[in-house]
Order: sequence, then structure tokens, then C-alpha cells
Amino acid sequence: MPGGRLTQQERQQIALGLAEDLAYAEIARRIDRPTSTVTREVMRNGGPTGYRADLAHRATERRAHRRAAPARGPLPADRSADRSADRPADGRDPVAVDAFEEAITTVFMHSGLSRMPARVLAALLLTDSGSLTAAELARRLQVSPASVSKAVAFLDEQSMVRRERDERRRERYLVDEEIWYQSAVASAHANATVAATARQGVSVLGSATPAGVRLENVARFLDHLSEVLLRGAEQAREVLSSKPAGEGPVDPRE
Repeated sequence: MPGGRLTQQERQQIALGLAEDLAYAEIARRIDRPTSTVTREVMRNGGPTGYRADLAHRATERRAHRRAAPARGPLPADRSADRSADRPADGRDPVAVDAFEEAITTVFMHSGLSRMPARVLAALLLTDSGSLTAAELARRLQVSPASVSKAVAFLDEQSMVRRERDERRRERYLVDEEIWYQSAVASAHANATVAATARQGVSVLGSATPAGVRLENVARFLDHLSEVLLRGAEQAREVLSSKPAGEGPVDPRE
């Protein structure tokens, strides 16, 4: 029913709608659900090309089982250690934290990341230290180390995480203030590379042809965008390491 958890039959209807290439709004109308519910369901379970109703249903049941586990008794020793290390018992609502982690993961996926890099980036952002090892990420996300390694390699290439060795010589993956600046710079350089390549096409196709004019306009646009992005990133860089005026350290329990 609307407002409750999606049923397996509703998930099957979502899968059928995706197979018919229907818009999320139309699928939502057919099952009498908000469009945002359908969008979130699809994006957290493989995206429009990878969504499978049975897998999505089992994944939801596993998430519900994990969230209900504390009420039935203490966590196993290894999971208790994970929660202590990765999600400290500081008064924050673990269900609300999990829901936010799902939400920001979905936002990252809408911005172009595939699901595993989006999950890794969200997990790093939600830790107070901004840092986790591969083993900690694998336990936290309940995925294989190979999946973590592949996701981190992609994020590293995009300048969205960085690596360092801790005192035990373990490789740690981090997000910090400088990462966002470096990511903006990398994006500007990528735009500049596309612009330069487009101009090569102008010389091949001819500057007076419709295709040549189109490519030159693309190159001019991307050149301008790169300049604006680099200038804006430099101007805003100090914001990443500053605190709001008049505010002291934030107590995570508040």
C-alpha cells in the first residue's frame, strides 16, 4: 500500500515498466506510489539496466534484517567491532544514518557514479575520520574486497579519494577538504581536453561546415566553462577548511 514497504509484486511491476522503457513517473502511477519511491528503488538496486525484482526484494529484506538485529540481541563480535570503529555509539540514530547513506548514495548515482563507487564515497563521507581501510569498507558495505578495490581505483582516477599508509602500514582511503578542490580541477582539465579534441575536428571537417561550426562552439563553451570552474574552485578553496562564523566545534550528539 502507498507509504509502506514495496511488495514483491510491486517490484515486479517496476521491472516490467523498465523493460517497456517507461518513465519513472508512469511506473509510479501504475503502482500508486510517489515517483521518488520508484526512482530511489531502482537506483539503489542496480539502476534502470540492472534492476531485478527478486534481487531487489532480497536486498531490502537483508537491510531490514540488519537494522532490526540490535533489538533481538547484541551484534556478533566482529560486527560489534565494525560498528564501534566505523559508526561510533555517539547518540546518533543508526536508522536515520543508514537512510541518509542510502539517500546520498542515490544522489551520487544520479550525478554519474555507478553504484559501488557511490557507496564507497558515501561510506567515507559519513565517517568522522573520513578514512577507512579496504577491509573496513568491505565489512561496512558487506561486499568483497575486490569490489572495494575496483571502486576505489575508479574514485582515485577521478581525484575523489586519496590513499595513504597508516602506522600499521595498511592502505587507507580518505576524503578530505582538498579532495573536492582537486576533483573540481580534474573536471576542468577534462573539459579542456574535450575542447582541444573538438578543435581538431574543426580542422578536419572545415570551419565553415555546419559540423565544424558546431564543434567550434562546443570547444568555446568548454574552454569558458573550464576557466570559470578553475577560477571558482580557487576562490572557494578556503571555504572547505573553514568553520561557519561564530561556531565552535560541532558536538555529533547534538
